Amino acid sequence: MTHAPPSPDPAAPPFVTHPDGRISMPEGRDLPEGPFVNADLHPVPMSRRTWGTGSFTALWISMSVNLPAWTLASGLIAVGMDWRQAVLTIALGNLIVLVPMVLTGHAGAKYGVPFPVFARASFGLRGANLPALIRGAVACGWYGIQTWIGGQGVHILAGRVFGDGWSGAAEVGGQPWTMWLSFGLFWVAQLGIILWGMEGVRRVQVWAAPLMLVGGVALLGWMVVQAGGFGPLLAVNSELGWGPEFWALFFPSLMAMIGFWATLSLNISDFTRFASSQRAQVLGQTFGLPTTMAAFALLAVMVTAGTQAVYGAPLWDPVDIVAEMSNGLALLFAIFVVLLATVSTNIAANLVGPAYDLSNLKPKLISFRTGAVITCVVSVLIFPWRLISDPNVYIFTWLGTVGGVLGTVGGILVADYWLLRRTRMDLTALYTRDSAYWYTGGWNWRALAAFTAGAVLAVGGSHSAPGEGPFPEIGLIPALAPLADYGWVVGFVSALVLHWGLGVAAPDRRSRAGTP
Repeated sequence: MTHAPPSPDPAAPPFVTHPDGRISMPEGRDLPEGPFVNADLHPVPMSRRTWGTGSFTALWISMSVNLPAWTLASGLIAVGMDWRQAVLTIALGNLIVLVPMVLTGHAGAKYGVPFPVFARASFGLRGANLPALIRGAVACGWYGIQTWIGGQGVHILAGRVFGDGWSGAAEVGGQPWTMWLSFGLFWVAQLGIILWGMEGVRRVQVWAAPLMLVGGVALLGWMVVQAGGFGPLLAVNSELGWGPEFWALFFPSLMAMIGFWATLSLNISDFTRFASSQRAQVLGQTFGLPTTMAAFALLAVMVTAGTQAVYGAPLWDPVDIVAEMSNGLALLFAIFVVLLATVSTNIAANLVGPAYDLSNLKPKLISFRTGAVITCVVSVLIFPWRLISDPNVYIFTWLGTVGGVLGTVGGILVADYWLLRRTRMDLTALYTRDSAYWYTGGWNWRALAAFTAGAVLAVGGSHSAPGEGPFPEIGLIPALAPLADYGWVVGFVSALVLHWGLGVAAPDRRSRAGTP
């Protein structure tokens, strides 16, 4: 004879504060039905908060060892830096972005909520859709880029198996039709993995991380042999020196490095909501992000410098480097690592976030899995093969502009959660209409004002060299052109200060009253 589990005590408090400061719903209790609730957005119960320091370290190792990170590092070599300058730029950028990463991750670990729900406290229950959709749109672009790179790996692998009939197939839209097929197959494979759920994402990260590190070191070893030792890899000097030409390139490149993880600095709570403690997410991210990115950047720029010494020109796309291999077994292993790196990073960094973001848009209609499918479709419609075709467009236009806009959202989240609320939020109010976070019709005008001003300051001065980008040479707003090279910092700091100032000068009484 079986017995039904006991029903939760209706007199129990709406949420439980644990000795370590974390807050959760009582086990077995669900949030009341409403338009802002579904199972995927629900606070994670304590029994499922199992990710330790090792899980977060593995998450960042597997996300940092990826092909766009490689092309980002090697792209700096392609535009004139030497290996020392490239590694310095990337290491410093990742140390800077670690700060908002840990600060926003705190909310996920404390309350067990994903990014779009966390954003409701600062933007309002409806207003949170604004940063969520911006973040989701950016992730769609990244997802498409990574999927295209993965498709290239599949195409090369299949070409070695099927021969010239595959590699030299008739072109459609500027690419062999077999390349489009490879892209489609890789697209479908990733979708199958994300439909497994968040536990599947964690398992992929844990297994992928060490294999990708081994593959990267093996690729470096192959290039050392091709170049005749480490000397040629380290002897490639900067075309810029350390004078004004380098510093003119350094600051926009630094903003691009920060922009590379600007999306994750917003939605890291999608992962830290599963943390076993605050210590686990802080240490795991600290050990995993800046150290791995710096080491991987060193590996990438050394290999790219080696290609310059061996082939006479830098090959900044790792797929092109792999294609130069003549040993069949080495090629198969290299392509396997390429595909593994792409899958593990793409799903964790670029599919989990927008799946939650789209679910937040219409919780009753869009589940986490439905959001993932929508993201996969949109990622094709942004033509990712064009985004990654030019390092100037990829690093400065795409990453620089996007990073500036996302920096404003990060500044608002940090100001609201740490400066105005001192990390205290009403968990149930995050899901309830007419609650402390309803503001005016579900929108917080303070956050909107800070976002608008920060975005204009961050990207309003965006400019391009003649014939090298989409912006006017003098800038969209010429007076703001001097700020364009510092977009993320300008957006983050200005939005943080303005949101904090408006919150102090014109506080929302209901929101303040609803904060425990």
